[in-house]
Amino acid sequence: MNNRVVVKTNDGSDSLYVTEIDEHYHSIHGARSESEHIFLQHGLAFIDLPEITVLEIGFGTGLNCLLSYKYAQDNNKIINYHTIEKYPLTCEEWGTLNYNTLLGDEYSAFYKQIHTSLWNISILLEPNFKLQKYNADVAEVTLPEAYFDVVFFDAFSPEKQPELWTASIFHSMYKAMKVGGVLTTYCSKGIVRRAMKEAGFTVNRTPGPPGKREMVVSRKV
Repeated sequence: MNNRVVVKTNDGSDSLYVTEIDEHYHSIHGARSESEHIFLQHGLAFIDLPEITVLEIGFGTGLNCLLSYKYAQDNNKIINYHTIEKYPLTCEEWGTLNYNTLLGDEYSAFYKQIHTSLWNISILLEPNFKLQKYNADVAEVTLPEAYFDVVFFDAFSPEKQPELWTASIFHSMYKAMKVGGVLTTYCSKGIVRRAMKEAGFTVNRTPGPPGKREMVVSRKV
């Protein structure tokens, strides 16, 4: 996926715009605020465990991963972070984003680590944060069953990547999650909610981040 352009969002954090599919990586109303609202406040914060295992669909800019590490630091958590990305950013692309300074100097080295660490291998980046990145299509990754506490479903929209928003994909997420686990996503379209329900999830709509009326939090019960 080529032709990615850096854009500034309304909360001051950067994002990328993909010209060939006319899609942003994050909400233009605020990349950081969107990530914190959807994936931290309605994902990590829902899991009352000292150690949390995360699956992210769409590593993208690494913002969700970076903010998850900050969450682990702030809340005395251990996070095992697994993320799937078919189209990784180049060094030039991720290096241009302002995430290097977004959270302060103490997080700049970690931001570089998450992008330069090897793919397809589990790496202990910090005593409380383990990362495994998969450079693959979501459908090609064999996920362990009943393993993940939280799924960050952060693919491009159903209009741009319809193959990722199907009952089949959500069923694979469902099988990979522990009972009581949470799947959270920015997309609340009816076709997506129906696919989740078909896969077995209990689906709930909840207020979204700035600029978005609703989002979805689904549970495996």
